[in-house]
Parts: sequence; structure tokens; C-alpha cells
Amino acid sequence: MSFSRSLLLFLFLAMGLTAPALAQSDPEALRPLINELAKGKYDDTQKQIGALVATGDPAVAPALEALGDGDLYFRKSDGMVFIASKAGKGYALTDPLTLESAGEAGRRDVKKIKVNNKLRRVLRSALGSLTLMAPDPAVRKQAAEAVFKSRDPDSIEALDAALAAETDDSVRTVMEQARAAAVLNSDLGDEDKLAAVEVLASMGTRQAMSLLLSVQSSLEGPVRDATAAAVTKIEKSIAAWDAAQNIWYGLSLGSVLLLAAIGLAITFGVMGVINMAHGEMVMIGAYVTFVVQEMIRTSMPGLFDYSLFIALPLAFLVSGAIGVAIERGVIRWLYGRPLETLLATWGISLILQQAVRSLFGPTNREVGNPDWMSGAFEVGQMTITYNRMWIIVFAMLVFAGLMLVLKKTPFGLYTRAVTQNRRMAASMGIRTPWVDALTFGLGSGIAGIAGVALSQIDNVSPNLGQGYIIDSFMVVVFGGVGNLWGTLVGAMTLGVVNKFLEPYAGAVLGKILVLVFIILFIQKRPRGLFALKGRAVEA
Repeated sequence: MSFSRSLLLFLFLAMGLTAPALAQSDPEALRPLINELAKGKYDDTQKQIGALVATGDPAVAPALEALGDGDLYFRKSDGMVFIASKAGKGYALTDPLTLESAGEAGRRDVKKIKVNNKLRRVLRSALGSLTLMAPDPAVRKQAAEAVFKSRDPDSIEALDAALAAETDDSVRTVMEQARAAAVLNSDLGDEDKLAAVEVLASMGTRQAMSLLLSVQSSLEGPVRDATAAAVTKIEKSIAAWDAAQNIWYGLSLGSVLLLAAIGLAITFGVMGVINMAHGEMVMIGAYVTFVVQEMIRTSMPGLFDYSLFIALPLAFLVSGAIGVAIERGVIRWLYGRPLETLLATWGISLILQQAVRSLFGPTNREVGNPDWMSGAFEVGQMTITYNRMWIIVFAMLVFAGLMLVLKKTPFGLYTRAVTQNRRMAASMGIRTPWVDALTFGLGSGIAGIAGVALSQIDNVSPNLGQGYIIDSFMVVVFGGVGNLWGTLVGAMTLGVVNKFLEPYAGAVLGKILVLVFIILFIQKRPRGLFALKGRAVEA
């Protein structure tokens, strides 16, 4: 072991005694140590670098960086050390600790502190070691990640010293992984390398696998065999996590399909209406969210994080009111004529799209994510975004709320009665036309709140609803017309299947395969997964 490494290791081991006293030091307490860099020869400078690193104070880093770059000078008159840069015929001086301007000096008033290649190597190691011992755990973790990427064997001693003093478990784990990467790139023996392979294998990440593959050809004997076994183990772990990630993506897509289809399932099941304007109800909900956020941005920006809570009831009311108007004004005259209903609602969808284009323009509109829906977090090797997670939660809450309405309220009782036997319900005094209108309004209102959710993950444009209408019909038909549990199972199933097909068949071909599967499935079960008796299936 070289003298420089031995010195640094000794100083780090001694840091437990020296660092507490200096961790809270002010610049004036560190200044004498900085000024000592100007005294003595190269060996004295090397010892002083070690003394600065031993303080554990990141304030000394600029001075060490400037020393390595050849920008550290001392003033001849008093021996004070500064970071200097050329300014005209002299130098502009900067305090190496506070980084504040310290005036100017002539060329003959200052002298550069010289370094050689040996000192430069010591400085690189010292700077890395300094960040590994920084008071901030985030800085220590970042330094360890940098070592992992560089795999610099010269960092092993510094990592050992840092590990001896580390108290944060998450930082310690990253340091151990960085040390393992450096060991595999060093001349240490097989025992150390086998331990390093075991540490990297326990990571189970693509980064670890890439590192092991890059060094595998240079290894021999049991270390090479252990590396091959570790790569196989990591490949299996990655495959399992990829499957879990696909399931999560599938559930996320399924929750979006559920929100878009659940209102359609109600209107289709109760009224037998093929509503091609259902996607435009989703679009209207998204634009209500845009309008709410624009009003909040201009008048009450402090309420932006609550914008979705304001938009949800408004989107439900606006979309629901438009749905009731469509049912009362158009659809009620077309019951029993499905083709004409389809054409009429398709025409209504075009009218609504053009109305939105006229009001808001044809381009996408910006809808922001509140802070609580922004960002992501890691679960193992899965990345979970907050917006997708909250949409899944929201979809389940909407589903549960709708089930409560249909099972526990008089309106739900009337709706189920009309679904099962319209004529009998009418003979019992239920006003079936108003049940139709309110049911259509309920389905449209739920589509509106689906638009609020979709505005957080998709472009808000006049074509927003068109991207979900076909998928919504597939979900409803596959799950069983009018059956909410069938809609839930169908949405989640199709979402997961789509995500597993996409890596192999692509997004478009994957959807085609799903459609073919549904066609074949309907040949065997014409009423879907969960059959429900209603007007649509009455003979």
C-alpha cells in the first residue's frame, strides 16, 4: 500500500476523534489548515491534504479542487491562500472557504502552490473520500453511487473508512455495493472478489448484471463461475420484476378502462343504447378540469393542489346534465331502433367535438398535476408513479360508490328493477322514462369524472374520448352487458393482457389480438363473463 493511501486510511480511522470537533467549525477555524498548504514541499502538502480531509468538512472541497486544477495561490506578504483567476494584469482572488471575493493582487504578489502527478492522484482520492464522509447522508450516497459507476480501486480504502463510520443503513448499502464494484476491478484476491460478487448478486438489478458481464471475461476459476451464477440469478430476478411491472401497468390501464367503461355499462345495460357519444362525456370532464385549473391559476393559485377535488363534482354535474339533455332530447325517441341510436349518438359526438374545438381550439390544453400526484417511488425494481396509483385508488372508490348507489338507494332499486323487467317495473308504478333519463345522466356523469382522472395522464384535446370508446365497448361486452362486476373484471383482464402482449406484438397488433380474442370469446359466451338479464337481452 502506498504511503498516500496509508496516510488517508489512518486519518479516516482517526476521524472519529477529530471530526466531531471540526464538524461544526467556522471558516476561521479551518483557515490555518488551508494556509498550511503553502508551506513545505510535496510531502508536506500531501500530509496537509490528509489533515483537511480528516476534518470531514465539505467547505474544504473548493480549495482542494482548485489545488488540483492549478488555481490555488498564496499571498507572499502574509502566506494567506486564495483561489485565483487571471484578471487583466493581475489576479482576482476568492476566499477558498467562503467563496467570496477577496480583491485583486499583482502577478508578483502571489505564487502558485504547485502539485505533481502523485499529488493529483491523492487529491482525486481525497475529494472522493471527503464526500463519502460528508455530514449530509444524501451527499454520501451520491458519492458512493459515483464510485459504483467509476469502479475506481483507489476508493476501496476510503470506502472502508466511510463504512466504519456510517450509521445510515440505506447509505451503507450503497457504499457496500460501490466497494464490491471497485473490488472486482482491483487486484485483490479471490476471497474478496467472491464476496463482491455475492453483494452484487443480491442487488438483482440490470446495473449489477451489466457490471458483472463486463468483468466476467477477465475473471478466472471460481470467481468466474460465481459471476456466471450471479448473472443467471439476476436474470431470473429481473424477469420476475418485469412481470410484476407489467401487471402494475396492466392494472393501471385497467383502472383507466374501468373509469371510461363503467358509465357505459350502466346505460347499455339498463337502456340497451349504444352511446357513441360516451367518449365525449369523458372529454367534457377533462375540459371542466382545465377550466377549473385556469380559474385557480389566475385568481387563487394557493388552491391548485385542491383543483381536482373542485373539478370532480363540477365535471359530474356538467357531463350528467348534458347526458340527461341528450336522452330527453334525442335518445328517448329512438328506443328499440339500435342502428338509428348508434348513428344519432355518433352525430352528437361530432357536434360535441366541434363545439369544444370552437370554444377551446383544436390544440392540446395543459392540465397540471397537483403535488400529491407528481413524482414516483420505487418498490423493489418497480417504478410506481403517484398519478397512476391515485387513479387506481380513485377507480376503485368510484366502483364502490356506484355499487352502494345501486344496492342501497331507492334509485338503485328502480334501476335494477327496470334492468330486469321493464314492463313489470312500469306496472308497479316506477316511472321508467325518468329512470332512463337519470340513469343516462348518471352514466354520463361518471364518464365526466373519468375525464378528470384521464386529464392527469393523457392529452386534453377534442379527440380525448375517441381513444377510449372502442376499448370501453370491448370491456362492457367482454365482462357482461350491464354487470358492474363483469366490467371490473373485464377492464382489469384486458388491461393486463394488453400490457403483456405489447412487448411481443406491439401496441397496435396487441389490440388487434385482444379484439380477436373477444370475438372468439363472445362466440362461446354471447352474454360475456357475467350474464345479466335486461332489456338488451329480452326476447
